[in-house]
Amino acid sequence: MSANTLITSRPRDVQVAEIAKDTLVLRSRTWERLKFEVEYSRQRGTTANSYLIQADKKALIDPPGESFTEIYLQELAQYLDFATLDYIVLGHVNPNRRATLQVLFSQANQATLICSRPAANALKTAFPEWESRIQAVRSEDTLDLGQGHNLTFITVPTPRWADGLCTYDSATKILYTDKFFGAHICEDTLFDEDWKRLDAERHYYFDCLHAPQAKQVEVALEKLSIFPAKCYAPAHGPVVRYSLSRFTFDYRQWCQKQKLQELSVALLYASAYGNTAIVANAIAQGLIENGVNVESINCELAEPAEITRVVEACDGFIIGSPTLGGHAPTQIQTALGIVLATAAKTKLAGVFGSFGWSGEAIDLLESKLKDANYLLGFETIRVRFTPTDEIFQQCKEAGASFAQNLKKTKKLRTARQVVTETQVDRTEQAVGRIIGSLCVLTTRDGESHKGVLTSWVSQATFNPPGIMVAIAEEQNADLMCHPGDKFVLNILKEGRNVRRYFSRNSVLGNNPFVNLSTQTADNGCLILTEALSYLECTVQNQIKCGDRWLIYAVVDKGQVLETDGLTALEYRKSGSYY
Repeated sequence: MSANTLITSRPRDVQVAEIAKDTLVLRSRTWERLKFEVEYSRQRGTTANSYLIQADKKALIDPPGESFTEIYLQELAQYLDFATLDYIVLGHVNPNRRATLQVLFSQANQATLICSRPAANALKTAFPEWESRIQAVRSEDTLDLGQGHNLTFITVPTPRWADGLCTYDSATKILYTDKFFGAHICEDTLFDEDWKRLDAERHYYFDCLHAPQAKQVEVALEKLSIFPAKCYAPAHGPVVRYSLSRFTFDYRQWCQKQKLQELSVALLYASAYGNTAIVANAIAQGLIENGVNVESINCELAEPAEITRVVEACDGFIIGSPTLGGHAPTQIQTALGIVLATAAKTKLAGVFGSFGWSGEAIDLLESKLKDANYLLGFETIRVRFTPTDEIFQQCKEAGASFAQNLKKTKKLRTARQVVTETQVDRTEQAVGRIIGSLCVLTTRDGESHKGVLTSWVSQATFNPPGIMVAIAEEQNADLMCHPGDKFVLNILKEGRNVRRYFSRNSVLGNNPFVNLSTQTADNGCLILTEALSYLECTVQNQIKCGDRWLIYAVVDKGQVLETDGLTALEYRKSGSYY
């Protein structure tokens, strides 16, 4: 009998252990594949982690889904009198978890349910009788359990989990991360001592769950970074104690890798009961495995401007919808209108959807795109009721096929461009491959502070430390082209969208600093406290070259504001414009 057979023959159980003062983990374990979904397809089993904090007040974090309801509540009863439970904290809500909540609520009818506002709305719709027992929280709301256990809540919405909520306990410095920093693997080991062995499972988990929403994951990482966590307590897999900084670094690197892929696909969808979202995730996995960046957009949550931005920037798009009452949801109809008005006809398209009794929404999407002369990158996917394992494989293959077709289309377009473009075009494209650190350069004109966005900066000397900046007249050159002029170079941090407050030019009357936290440097110019680092500089020499001033300045002083951040970089396709 093989080792694998020995492992998978073990029955489901609940492993209980103390992980910190007054804190227990209850790991509901299955040694076989839990579901027929892409994220579980490595078939290493999984754990559904729940946590119990027993201070003056008692809080239960993330009870598992109905697959474990019975054995979980039986084990929990050994450590908790349900009549004394004060709070149930939910990182996210899905139909599977509601089944456990119903049983738990019947035995702990005095408990208050803590969740994000989107989760509260969903629960009140499903269980209106619970309304008085549900408490919605926002980021930075706190809950004092006594004995130093002061919980802080952090909302972390993503396309897949719009109701995402993380929780930080100041007493134990445990950050309860729900769907972040997990892995689908089941074993007796509680912590991540041998964390290097977990790399493959962690990366696969990220690719399945988070790669299509890398942009939102980066935002979530920024929110979580302010908490001095000593331990991550995820929803699945080992508790993270020994590889905290490395795992966080990996998440940032994996997000960056997605953004730097040459080709990008916009994956637009809405999902009434979760089935369409599952199909979308399977398609995304096929794309990601074939080297394509996926930007997933849940149209139920996204603003039209966000959909427009993604559709304009992508190389191809795929749109999916459930069928409700014989129609596509309003949000999908809106997204379709944006696509038809915005997406170039040369972009590759795809259609998918799920339905119960009919599939009119899928037919609508397909016919509208074909009528508009879009080429489809795979045969339209129609899924009735809950997707099966065979459907998941079909969806992954469709994603892979779309990626290959997209690469072929891109190669043909590139070949045609090479034939027709001039040498000047090729030179501009080559110059555009020069990248630079994205910075905000702040100056002062009397009592007026000014700031412009630039990436045309480089180190020029070691001793004294000096930099070279290329600036245009409209970038406040008059305040920096004389020896002795002062400025601050704020080097921006990747994933933190400070740049949206600044333009390349200095706009008369514009004050971008009203929306930002700042402090005044010794030289009188402003430091952006959300920057990665800053340099206080004094101009030494200048020369007029072409349409720019080249400014050489010495660095008087500087400071790194966040030691674990990455420098924001600017990538261009042409050297003739920003």
